[in-house]
Amino acid sequence: MGAKWIKIAVLYFIIGIGFGLFMHYTIQLQWGATHAHINVVGWLSTGLIGVIYSIYPRAGNSPLGKLHFWLHQIGLPFLFIGMMMIYFNVPPVVLEIFVSGGGIAFLLSVILFVLNVFQNVHEADNK
Repeated sequence: MGAKWIKIAVLYFIIGIGFGLFMHYTIQLQWGATHAHINVVGWLSTGLIGVIYSIYPRAGNSPLGKLHFWLHQIGLPFLFIGMMMIYFNVPPVVLEIFVSGGGIAFLLSVILFVLNVFQNVHEADNK
């Protein structure tokens, strides 16, 4: 499961770099928070989770690990799209569905990750 996380992380890396270049060339710096979230949560956090699940495959392949994967991969794009919608004239209910829905799914995925680490990551598994 760790390899899937890492592959998705590098996609966020490309998106984050591309988004930063877009901001630079169009001088639309109001997107800074979205750009930072794509890079820090999308690239760095997703990649680090992939490394952890590669070192501790039992955690990554556990039911908690699989549920964590899907909540993260569904919630994060919704959150990012919602963060981009803030600067467009979209109905508030649509914005709320994306930002809150994606954010809550992401929060739940982080909670599952923490539970999974404490339940399935043990020093003996790494020897």
